[in-house]
Amino acid sequence: MADGECFAESARAVGCPHAPAPGLGLGPPLGWKERLKAGLANSGSTLWFLAGLGLLYALRVPLRLCDNVTAGERPQTSWTVGDKHQRAEILGESWRALEKESVLHAPVVTGFLSSLTPKFYVALTGTSSLISGLIFIFEWWYFHKHGTSFIEQVSISHLRPLIGGTESSISEPGSPASNRESETTRHHHLSECKVWRNPLNLFRGAEYRRYTWVTGKEPLTYYDMNLSAQDHQTFFTCETDFLRPSDTVMQKAWRERNPPARIKAAYQALELNNDCATAYVLLAEEEATTIVDAEKLFKQALRAGEIIYRRSQQCQHQSPQHEAQLRRDTNVLVYIKRRLAMCARKLGRIREAVKIMRDLMKEFPPLTMLNIHENLLESLLELQAYADVQAVLAKYDDISLPKSAAICYTAALLKTRTVSDKFSPETASRRGLSTAEINAVEAIHRAVEFNPHVPKYLLEMKSLILPPEHILKRGDSEAIAYAFFHLQHWKRIEGALNLLQCTWEGTFRMIPYPLEKGHLFYPYPSCTETADRELLPTFHHVSVYPKKELPFFIHFTAGLCSSTAMIAFLTHQFPEVMGVFAKAVSMISRTCVEYL
Repeated sequence: MADGECFAESARAVGCPHAPAPGLGLGPPLGWKERLKAGLANSGSTLWFLAGLGLLYALRVPLRLCDNVTAGERPQTSWTVGDKHQRAEILGESWRALEKESVLHAPVVTGFLSSLTPKFYVALTGTSSLISGLIFIFEWWYFHKHGTSFIEQVSISHLRPLIGGTESSISEPGSPASNRESETTRHHHLSECKVWRNPLNLFRGAEYRRYTWVTGKEPLTYYDMNLSAQDHQTFFTCETDFLRPSDTVMQKAWRERNPPARIKAAYQALELNNDCATAYVLLAEEEATTIVDAEKLFKQALRAGEIIYRRSQQCQHQSPQHEAQLRRDTNVLVYIKRRLAMCARKLGRIREAVKIMRDLMKEFPPLTMLNIHENLLESLLELQAYADVQAVLAKYDDISLPKSAAICYTAALLKTRTVSDKFSPETASRRGLSTAEINAVEAIHRAVEFNPHVPKYLLEMKSLILPPEHILKRGDSEAIAYAFFHLQHWKRIEGALNLLQCTWEGTFRMIPYPLEKGHLFYPYPSCTETADRELLPTFHHVSVYPKKELPFFIHFTAGLCSSTAMIAFLTHQFPEVMGVFAKAVSMISRTCVEYL
């Protein structure tokens, strides 16, 4: 039906008078390519049968099939009306002669197998074991690298359209249906594997570097820091940087890999222009060793950033270059104010932080991609202003906006808060769940389905580490970033963690298989493990969901390798017994083939 409608719309668009009506549900007329593919799709068993006949025809000479068939045929005897006893004697003599002839003219295959020595069987099984072992090792490596079986992937991608056939195999690559499917698949793939800036990322100098000084471990990976460098170049540079020498120096500073070189470049930019806001930003992020020092530098950056922002506003309509410069100065100003709010939050001035965040969201509403509302949610939870938290959720917990663990689990926390202090598993099992408890359990189910890694961190079943600067939504990195800041809010509400512990494992089992479907969200992405391993440090054990089940072909190749190796060992140790066993198997197989 959908194909017919798409074809009708396409035909009307190009002025085709013979397009079928949408209501008839007719598909487009098939060309010779479509007919060929449809015929191949519907004749898989016939092709296998014809291939088998062709193989037998090709091997008729070396196996002497014609002679064997002739030897097995019954003699054609013409009978006349006579004595039944005489006919029985003649028939018995004929069958005895036939049996004698069949013994003298045994099939060539049986004679060939009889002449083989045990060394041949040892070599054959040993070679088979080696080949299957190599295939098994390759399959195992490919599975751990790509998460799928190579043989299965090749079979589905290349062989299935030829022998099995599906409805999608008869659609042309340029048809509207195939284009729509490819765009949808591409959109889901990009949305699943997109890496986001962590809205609650820490300060490099005041927090990440202090962790390195204490533990000697690097909390940030090179991939994560490289993404941050790309973000800095996108937000803090533009094509008009050559007009100001300090901005030219900072453009090079953001590309530097070595932190001392970046800090040195920032001081050079301040020597050229004492009002270079981005230079203060870099020093506050990387040189300041305490939050207090970082806040002082950000305040200096704010004064310089506001001056530059007002100048850019006055010239924004003069040329496209001035508009690009205004966007850059806006990004710098928003970044500075947001980091000042985070400094105030870390120093205990929470109401000040909330005011700065609310003003930012009112002044720059298009910048929702920065997820400032997640910073606001965390600060409001610290103030225990749950009504304000609910108001923020009502605005941002919308299906059109990208979900996050902060939104889903905060909504679950608010619903859990109303019932957690009086919740008891024994009482609930005895009288059943109330409406409020059902709502809380459903909220936990929704949150667990979005990101199943979070409960283990909230329940302290897995140790926390410093969150990375970038996160993958629905991944382990996002779970760490959420639990690192929100664990205290769950602990503050009496019984919240108890209700989570009583329900999350059951709701976890209720979640459908994520690679196929999802109840509330799109299917759980299969790329989270690879991205999380690049975002998280090596000393952290990455949480993986779902647990990847080994494909069938890995089990098959492992069993084949083990069985052939065992047969080779037994043939080498007991050649006579294995020879008799091989002959018996060959005779049984030949008998089964002749019977069929």
